[in-house]
Amino acid sequence: MSVDGKAVVFDVGRVLFHWDLRHLFAKLIEDEAELDWFLANVVTEQWHFQHDAGRPLSEMVPERIGQFPRYESHIRAYAERFNETIPGAVDGTHVLVERLHARGVPLYCLTNFGDEFWDAFRPTEPIFDLFEDIIVSGTERVAKPDPRIYEIVEQRSGRAGDLLFFTDDNPANIEAARVRGWDAHLFTDAAALQAQLAASGYL
Repeated sequence: MSVDGKAVVFDVGRVLFHWDLRHLFAKLIEDEAELDWFLANVVTEQWHFQHDAGRPLSEMVPERIGQFPRYESHIRAYAERFNETIPGAVDGTHVLVERLHARGVPLYCLTNFGDEFWDAFRPTEPIFDLFEDIIVSGTERVAKPDPRIYEIVEQRSGRAGDLLFFTDDNPANIEAARVRGWDAHLFTDAAALQAQLAASGYL
């Protein structure tokens, strides 16, 4: 099967790199019950998503401190120590990126990632040098699964429909890609992704 003209699009969080707010805040809150409450009510994934969608930390952090003044230092740690929520690479996926790159397959990232956090994280990981372009939700001020960010990928890659193989761990993001005709696959682990890539002719 030929992959001429086709490209592979990777999500970043929980596909290329682990991401867990708990990884940072477990260092700051010893009591498990308090930690669970904090992650469910103060620095939550839902609140964090505002930054993914383009809201600046300069608005989010003071507002949240006003709501939870007891946790001011923790909320500031979210802004200042975000890289500590990313404990390392997902097993096996970087090898697949390297194999695809070696075969000359064009590679892209489509990530829900805050613009300010991306600026701090991107320079720490040379794997991103292998990608032709990285579409970051916080920079574009629109996040998956909004159709507009998929349009941006299509415009910047010069490809659409099944010329784009996409892997993401979020079912809603996969469904949005499939609506556009992308060859989209829900990420579970590197072994399954390797099989999907092979079935689609990339490996």
